[in-house]
Amino acid sequence: MSSYRIPALIVGGGLGGVSAALALARLGVRSIVAEQGGWLGGQLTGQAVPPDENRWIDELPPSASYAELRERIRAHYRAEYPLTAEAAAAEKLNPGLGRVSRLCHEPRVSALAIDTMMSPWEAAGLITVLRGVTAVGAEREGARVRRIHFEDRAGDPVVVEADVVIDATELGDVLPLADIDHVIGAEARSETGEEHAPDTADPLDQQAISWCAALEFRAGEDHTIARPADYEHWRDTVDPRWPGSQLSWADLDPITRAPRVRPLFAGETGGGGDAVQGDLWHYRRVLAAKNFDDRFPSADITLVNWPQVDYWEQPLLGVDSATAQKAREGARQLTLSFIHWMQTEAPRADGGVGYPELKPRGDVVGTRDGLARDPYIRESRRIRALQTVTEGDIGRTMRGDGAGSALFDDSVGVGFYRIDLHPSTSGRSYVDIDCYPFQIPLGALIPQSASNVLAANKNIGTTHITNGAYRLHPVEWSIGEAAGVAAASMIAHRSSAADVRLHRLDEIQRTLTTAGVRLAWPDEVRRTGDPRERDRMMAAR
Repeated sequence: MSSYRIPALIVGGGLGGVSAALALARLGVRSIVAEQGGWLGGQLTGQAVPPDENRWIDELPPSASYAELRERIRAHYRAEYPLTAEAAAAEKLNPGLGRVSRLCHEPRVSALAIDTMMSPWEAAGLITVLRGVTAVGAEREGARVRRIHFEDRAGDPVVVEADVVIDATELGDVLPLADIDHVIGAEARSETGEEHAPDTADPLDQQAISWCAALEFRAGEDHTIARPADYEHWRDTVDPRWPGSQLSWADLDPITRAPRVRPLFAGETGGGGDAVQGDLWHYRRVLAAKNFDDRFPSADITLVNWPQVDYWEQPLLGVDSATAQKAREGARQLTLSFIHWMQTEAPRADGGVGYPELKPRGDVVGTRDGLARDPYIRESRRIRALQTVTEGDIGRTMRGDGAGSALFDDSVGVGFYRIDLHPSTSGRSYVDIDCYPFQIPLGALIPQSASNVLAANKNIGTTHITNGAYRLHPVEWSIGEAAGVAAASMIAHRSSAADVRLHRLDEIQRTLTTAGVRLAWPDEVRRTGDPRERDRMMAAR
């Protein structure tokens, strides 16, 4: 058995876990990051999701450290790739020229950038990264969580004792292990007062997961994969919420829920004569061949994180392990089936069928089969927090036009994304509504039922509704950075999370501000947002 004693334990190495560790290290506090997988970075790397970011991300970055991560990614392409003169001259290089982000890039490069940011702190002994360890148990002493028990890949035990535990896992894994009060699924409208909450609470109303994949188009080649075991199921299944099978070019507009057709490539008809809105290939393209000169042998590479691979048949939470595993395997089978359908049966503009030229690129995502290392998780267990952000705090229709988002005295960061909920495991369709640029309250990171635990991922005190706005890359990074600074204060003053919020808030906010963290939006942005932002997000999708 391996055992450790450390001031701060960070369970989970996603973006929140990474930024928490870096914040602690900058303040001279040692931490362990315990990551189940092999790559750090979570949704940006192992889940292979290019960053979903708002239009102000370059002009008004949420924090200096997140801006540094983005520039390190760009610097890698500038230093190591044969860019064209035009691409090299671009101040804000977008390697993939994808629509969803100004920084569409390979997940592998994100992982490299994160490792380089962590490296000097690891060398200094301020950060220790344990990879391939899974949390399996916890010990409490009253309100304090003292130890977390892990198993490594060989099944050997690892025990970490810590003064502060930060749960930065994708599903809030520490919460049930440590008996911390939490919520799964959807709360009732009577509990939250939210306009878009359901009438009745439904723990199994959980957003679809997606198993993303990387594809390259190799003209004149045949890279058809074997027919997946569940191919007929996915080809022939028709969900009443959906315009036919998911193995098609058709999906739904997330706001109007009207059927639409988006072919693989721009200029195609979609094979049915229906109205065509954009195309899928450029949606999350992570390498654009036009950015590179003749020395670069690759064609375009795109990330398949499209509505067709949203899996909603089984939930991950509130079910036994066998059902959760069935959900994971179902998501993999859906993505493999969609790839096989594109290669063999998809309508082409020239009247033919199938694109055998589509080559899965496992090297881009760190696997053999081209699918991401992990599924893209949109919704987690959520703590019963000292403060819970509701639709009434950020929703445009609930707050009124021009009112802006709620102002939180304990703000520790900012973020912005639409309230975007994908179809769920309860049969619910999209919930996609306007909200204002918002703040992150420290109280949302603090559980009611544990004194030395902080949340640093999608497990913070949001609701099923507001989770849809707080779950994206830059927001998670800011949540983790705030958790790291709060943890450092807890350790320095030997205080609980609630106490430092009550008595050390000014100190925490000063430390964050000094580190370049934005605690408030300019008032004109907070009150109005920007109509172009909604249009940009919708055009990207």
